[in-house]
Amino acid sequence: MSTAVAPKGLEGIVATNSSICWIDGDAGVLSYRGIDIHELAQRSTFEETTYLLWFGKLPNQAELAEFSKKLAEGRKLDPKIIELLRSVPNSATPMQVLRTAVSLLSIYDADEADNSHDANVRKSYRLTSQIAMIVAIFDRIRKDKNIVEADPSLSHAANFLWMLNGEKPSATATRTFDIALILHADHELNASTFAARVIAATLADIHSAITGAIGALKGPLHGGANEATMRLLYAIDKEGADPVEYVKQMFAEKKKISGFGHRVYHTEDPRATHLRRMSEELSKAAGDTRWFDLSQRIEAFVKQEKKLNANVDFYSASTYTMLGIDIDLFTPIFAISRISGWAAHVIEQHDDNRLIRPRAEYVGPAYPAAYTPVSER
Repeated sequence: MSTAVAPKGLEGIVATNSSICWIDGDAGVLSYRGIDIHELAQRSTFEETTYLLWFGKLPNQAELAEFSKKLAEGRKLDPKIIELLRSVPNSATPMQVLRTAVSLLSIYDADEADNSHDANVRKSYRLTSQIAMIVAIFDRIRKDKNIVEADPSLSHAANFLWMLNGEKPSATATRTFDIALILHADHELNASTFAARVIAATLADIHSAITGAIGALKGPLHGGANEATMRLLYAIDKEGADPVEYVKQMFAEKKKISGFGHRVYHTEDPRATHLRRMSEELSKAAGDTRWFDLSQRIEAFVKQEKKLNANVDFYSASTYTMLGIDIDLFTPIFAISRISGWAAHVIEQHDDNRLIRPRAEYVGPAYPAAYTPVSER
């Protein structure tokens, strides 16, 4: 038996080859298909970015129009899915409902049993549209509001806000949400994406892989950090506490401050750069900067005290709040974006598949261990 110890959490282990996403944690670089995230956030749209992830290149105008058309055509749910959303107990969380509904979607998908490249792309269009619909429709159902029908004239970002709130979103809100979707679209082999690839590698269908990815995202160490960040801001505001003193006390009690540090980035998370700016712009436009101001003071203190940078989750909390989005929708919104990256990885995995079957470094009792009969134990 080897005496080597495998790195905990597979840290630093390269698990596959992929042409989708490249990260340089030391330089703070995130790129999709080689294009820097800053350029995409400033100049692209979610539709264009998703096309890039799936097809490996930026679309021309005709290709982009066709892509948007197919997303619009995918905004349909079988009545049985709506029935499910209406039937779940009041205690159900949006992530529980999303996980269950996506699994059920496969039963009503004509391509369910087909893992070919073209079928996976067709299913990806539908899943990208349907996940956003499920989140918006469930939120309205649980609030006893009428379901809002999708508007084919709106972009993906605008459609979600329209179906969620029942009001046509402003250009500022639409662009902000669109950028947020771009920033969360992919992030190499994060926990949910790796889970999706492992499931896909068994030649399970894409719905199974995405259901597994949503299950991984549901864990608080992956999704949920922005929820915890916003709950912290609410607690500080409710108590009227000084944010620095509040966080200082949390550190004294050995409590973790969500939204800081990252397994990959050793400098600022490039996504945080844009979310900080968007949080500030939305706050100033609304004439209410309290969440941004609290966030800024906490960020400065944590960076000074612990040398930790804000990650993607920290300012997404106040950004989503300023868009009028409930806290328990933050993680489902992550899925609304990340389905684009998950789908790209499942397509890539199925296109050149090999079963993912790593080994474990055995650290148990030495072999051969003696078996003691039950009468002698």
